[in-house]
Amino acid sequence: MHPLDNVIWEALTTRQAEFAEGRGDARRIIPEVGALAGLREPDVEGYRSLCELVSPGGTARVWLSLVNRFESAPGFELVTTFPGLQMIYESGDAIGSSVHAATLPIEELGPRDSPEMVELATLTKPGPFERRTHELGKYIGIRLEGKLIAMAGERLKVPGYTEVSAVCTHPEHTGKGYARVLMWEIMRGIRDRGEIPFLHVRQSNTRAVQLYERMGYRTRMVVQFTVLRRK
Repeated sequence: MHPLDNVIWEALTTRQAEFAEGRGDARRIIPEVGALAGLREPDVEGYRSLCELVSPGGTARVWLSLVNRFESAPGFELVTTFPGLQMIYESGDAIGSSVHAATLPIEELGPRDSPEMVELATLTKPGPFERRTHELGKYIGIRLEGKLIAMAGERLKVPGYTEVSAVCTHPEHTGKGYARVLMWEIMRGIRDRGEIPFLHVRQSNTRAVQLYERMGYRTRMVVQFTVLRRK
């Protein structure tokens, strides 16, 4: 099996096991770090194991990336599901030049920036983002007049691959190329480690998909993003 085929499970059982809570055939990221969960197999045993990791009732939700559309699972109810693309950057060319990178106020983000990162992610909805998500990898951002208006970073890591994630720009500052510049910077760091960048995106987000294709990404597979709540 390719390490990206079941990428959340793979990440939480290899390079990012330190961030995982596990029972049997299920793993989930520590809730303060993220909402992603992975199953060895999306079968009865896998969901039974996941039930032991998620408290019933309340507002806790887990995000899965499945090959097939979710039908049902004992102990869970479906919140939402939608198709996404897993895209990979395997270009043999050098990482594109960030023409404006030297002139932009790009900075590395950390714990002190967490509230602003969560606020920006909540506004723009690039995917689940919690107060400790930044611990999963390197995150960088752009500030204007002291306000964080764009960011990008690393999320899932499996042998040989690192995910580019949380790519977002405040709605008042879109169309200026900030996302592309930040992505190139993150991708350059990934390639410098001898790894291959990949990412996930909603299939319906045609603007983002077209941007990533222009940057050299290709679609590797279609996945079903699935958000579940414990009954």
